[in-house]
Amino acid sequence: MQTAELDDLLKHHFGYDAFRPLQREIIDAVLDGRDALALLPTGGGKSLCYQLPALASGGVTLVISPLIALMKDQVDGLRANGIAATFLNSSLDASEAAACYDGLDRGAYRLLYVSPERAVMPSFLARLPRWNVERIAVDEAHCVSEWGHDFRPEYRRLHDVRERLPGTPVLALTATATARVREDIERFLHLDEPERFVGSFNRPNLTYRVFEKRDALKQLLAWCTARPNESGIIYAQSRNSAEELARKLDAAGVPARPYHAGLTAAQRSRNQELFIRDEIRVICATVAFGMGINKPNVRYVVHYDVPKSIEGYYQETGRAGRDGLPSECVLFFNGGDAAKQRHFIRQIEDEHERDQADRLLRKMLDFAAEPHCRRASLLRYFGEEPEHANCGSCDNCLNPPEEVDVTIPARKLLSCVYRIRAHSGFGSGAHHLVDVLLGNATEKVQSWGHDRLSTFGIGSELSKDEWLALISDLLRRGYLEEGEHRTLQLANDGVEALRSERSIVYARPRFLKKGAKRARGARESAPVSYEDALFERLRALRKRLADEQGVPPYVIFSDATLRELSGRKPKTLQDFLATSGVGDVKLERYGETFLAEIAAYDAAE
Repeated sequence: MQTAELDDLLKHHFGYDAFRPLQREIIDAVLDGRDALALLPTGGGKSLCYQLPALASGGVTLVISPLIALMKDQVDGLRANGIAATFLNSSLDASEAAACYDGLDRGAYRLLYVSPERAVMPSFLARLPRWNVERIAVDEAHCVSEWGHDFRPEYRRLHDVRERLPGTPVLALTATATARVREDIERFLHLDEPERFVGSFNRPNLTYRVFEKRDALKQLLAWCTARPNESGIIYAQSRNSAEELARKLDAAGVPARPYHAGLTAAQRSRNQELFIRDEIRVICATVAFGMGINKPNVRYVVHYDVPKSIEGYYQETGRAGRDGLPSECVLFFNGGDAAKQRHFIRQIEDEHERDQADRLLRKMLDFAAEPHCRRASLLRYFGEEPEHANCGSCDNCLNPPEEVDVTIPARKLLSCVYRIRAHSGFGSGAHHLVDVLLGNATEKVQSWGHDRLSTFGIGSELSKDEWLALISDLLRRGYLEEGEHRTLQLANDGVEALRSERSIVYARPRFLKKGAKRARGARESAPVSYEDALFERLRALRKRLADEQGVPPYVIFSDATLRELSGRKPKTLQDFLATSGVGDVKLERYGETFLAEIAAYDAAE
């Protein structure tokens, strides 16, 4: 297909004047009928790489998608752009499924979304050949690999689909895949000499920050209340934690709901729908939430607990700022998190699985303690060399941490841990240990005789917070371990550090300051000057229209489009069409309405 024809389709249906990096090359490979593997960052436009070819040629594009909510999001968006799309999954009743099958038999659709489980069902496989399937797109393809962070065994059966449709090209797409995972994708999906496209993993509009976790709930409340009109995702390790955080945020005036596997399917669906439709601002979730979620205006992602891997962290932070506007990624971290994760890993019976989990965690902990550019660290992990040593928009580049030699305080601390256990036969928690080091003769310190230890009062050079931060760092590095009831004990490396003269250096941790305002370093890929008051009016109009149509607000227009409209203030339909994200279908549906709102704003001014 000629370049001009693809450009016309892109503007007519999607409202864009230009392709993002690698999109055109991937689309060309797809239209040429070649197998392809595409790695593009979240927000990099993976979906367009199979949606546009579906419009440029006949037949059906079969899309394997892992989540019901994602299918609905994608289909809602396609229909809003005038594109015939449908999905088949367990959310449909018998009559709805029958109508969908009938439409497929009549050739009424260009795109069909199904889950991997549905795709390999014998009844579904039997129907496939009659639908003139032109190509197969496998989204979130990293799920095929046990080396990835979302391994799903069902993905390894997708070769059954290929066998039922011999010669049909396959496009595998993912946002995160190491070299090992890429090999698995090609092997298990039986890709035939695929074209490989690897986009940059850099998300320049995201700011990465790590804060030392102290009174984490108060920190989280400070962060969210400072952003009252913004959507955010809070990732927590446990279901109970997700429930508690949502409850506390909601009570503090930040509309929030939980999302985890312990809720019923109806509850999960309802809470996600509230979030997607901007009825609530925050979703507090376990990792069960978010894979492929299409909400583009998530302005922040907070990890309340340390993730298990960098792949998981990158995928989850990637749900912020999909619209290209400045967004923030925050990790609250201390060594206790690391000790907790190591405890869970030790419970894994399979040695191979245990070693793999430990390797992934160690990489994640190194990132959390990284004293240099976090963006560069992420890029190198995925095999990409950063263009600059200083990105100018992560905490370490904006405010470089002070690296401190803590060899002497660390040896004092390790010695105190050893002497408490030797004296009493049991360990103590972090706060009691610090009381001993600072010489605080509390009731417990005196009753246990720890005021008579040689380490009592030897730590006056550091404050309580500094000692707790050092404990956190020694836990992260494996010098200390947590036993029952979070008591501290020496690990093998801690014993060795006491015996040897090894030096210990660490970067002073950051604490979240009151107010937690947005970092100035967040970069916007396409800066647009806009009027806040008009933007809020257009956002309110978008919400009313979305509610009337029963779709998420971003299906009407993205925040990026509204910002451009509130900055440019178009006065004619032709000028309105020149806005990014406005195609012919949306111009016809919404142009007059939004122009009238802009005119009313100008008149009131």
